[in-house]
Amino acid sequence: MPDPTALWTIETVPWDDERAAALRDAMDAEVSPRYADRLDDISDEQAERIGAALGIDPDSIVATIVATDADARPVGHAALRDLGLSGALEVKRVFVDPGARGSGVSRALMAELERIAVAEGAGRLILQTGDRQPDAIALYEKIGYTRIPIYPPYLDISFSHCFEKSVA
Repeated sequence: MPDPTALWTIETVPWDDERAAALRDAMDAEVSPRYADRLDDISDEQAERIGAALGIDPDSIVATIVATDADARPVGHAALRDLGLSGALEVKRVFVDPGARGSGVSRALMAELERIAVAEGAGRLILQTGDRQPDAIALYEKIGYTRIPIYPPYLDISFSHCFEKSVA
């Protein structure tokens, strides 16, 4: 069981930071199999659109953060992306290492993203997650995010759950 009193260090890093990339790879390894069957009965064109929607252009990233534990081990990742929507930034790639779950690091990551968004002049944060990520959905709802309709570029992903939160 994670230590709920553990102190986290959260730092802003480049998108291509090795620790950040390793955490994103771990996220992909965990989450991608949950949705693999969703691509079984769709056209190659739709699969390509979904892949493009889920891809991230590093040039659109406003901030990438990594949380480390008391031993300087990277245990959490999150990022903010500019989709070009006036006054809004998008939360991307929130992931906590399984060994650190339940310790509060996800809330700390989200709080830091909100702080950064305000500093960047954003009035709200938006995000997209999938229906097979109930822990993520529960977190977002607990910290004040409300559901919104699916927004571009996720319109082809019918199993998306989208949220927003005012941070102004």
